[in-house]
Amino acid sequence: MSAGLLALLDDVAVIAKAAAASIDDVGVATSRASAKAAGVVIDDAAVTPSYVTGITPDRELPIIARITLGSLKNKLVFLLPGALLLSWLLPQAITPILMLGGAYLSYEGAEKVIEKLGGAKHGETLEEPISDPKKFEKERTQGAIRTDLILSAEIMAISLNEIATITEVFWVRAVALAIVGILITLVVYGAVALIVKMDDIGLALAERKSGIVQAIGRGLLRAMPRLLTTISLVGTIAMLWVGGGILLHGVEVLGVAAPAHWAHGIQHTVEHATGALAGVLGWASYAAISAVVGLAVGFVLVFVLHKLLRIGGEAH
Repeated sequence: MSAGLLALLDDVAVIAKAAAASIDDVGVATSRASAKAAGVVIDDAAVTPSYVTGITPDRELPIIARITLGSLKNKLVFLLPGALLLSWLLPQAITPILMLGGAYLSYEGAEKVIEKLGGAKHGETLEEPISDPKKFEKERTQGAIRTDLILSAEIMAISLNEIATITEVFWVRAVALAIVGILITLVVYGAVALIVKMDDIGLALAERKSGIVQAIGRGLLRAMPRLLTTISLVGTIAMLWVGGGILLHGVEVLGVAAPAHWAHGIQHTVEHATGALAGVLGWASYAAISAVVGLAVGFVLVFVLHKLLRIGGEAH
C-alpha cells in the first residue's frame, strides 16, 4: 500500500475521530442545557393550558398543535439564529433583550392578578359570553405564542450559556441548541395536550365495565376542574416569578447587584435554617421574592400602559 494512501487513510481516521468527538459534544451539551432550562420548562408547561380554557373540546388539540408549531418557529427560525448571532457579534445585548421579555411576563401576570381581583378586564375573558369564537380562538392562540416567545427566549439563552461552557465550535452549538429547542417543545406541549384532554380520558374510563376503571375515570372527571384552576393559578405565578427573576438577574449583570444579592441572601438564610428541606424552601423563597418583584414591575407597567398611555381597552 502506498505511503500516499496510508496518509489519506490516516487523515480520514483523524476526521472520523473529530466528528465522533463533536457528536459526543452535542450530546453532552444537549443534556446539560436541557437540565439547566428545566425550571423555565415547568413554567412554560404551567402557563400554556390556561390558553385553551374555555375552548370547545374539539378545538383543544388543534389549538395546541398550532401553538406547538408556533413555538418551534419561535425557537428555530427566530431565537436560535438570533441567539447565535448575538453571542457572536453583540453578546452584551442579550441581557437587555431578556429583561424586556421579563418585563412583558411581569405585565401579563400583573394584568391577570388585577382582573382576578375585580379590576378592569382587557379583551374577551372567560367570565363573559364569547361573541366571536373564531376571533377568541385566534386571540388565545396568538397570546400563547407571544408568551411562549418570551419563555422560549429564556430557555434558549440559558441553554446557549450552558452549551458555550462545553464547546466553542459554532456548528456544535447550533445543533445542540436546535435539539434542546425541539425536545423541550415536544415535552412541554405533549404534557399540555395530556392535561387538557384528561377529562375526555376520564369520561372514556367511566364508561368501561370494570368498576375500578370506572372509579378512576370518575375521579379524573371530578379532579379536572380543580386541576385546571390550579394550573391557571400556577401559570400566573410562573409568569411573575420568571419575569421577576429575569429582571433581578438582568440588573445584576448590568452592574446593580444589590437587589439580586439581597434576594440570594434571603435564599441562603432559609437554606441554612431548614435542614433537609433547604433546597426546596430556599428555591421557594427566591421564587417568591422574584414573583413580588415581577408583580411590582407589572403593576407599574399596567398603570402606565392602560391609565397613562391608554393602550388596551377594557372589555365590553
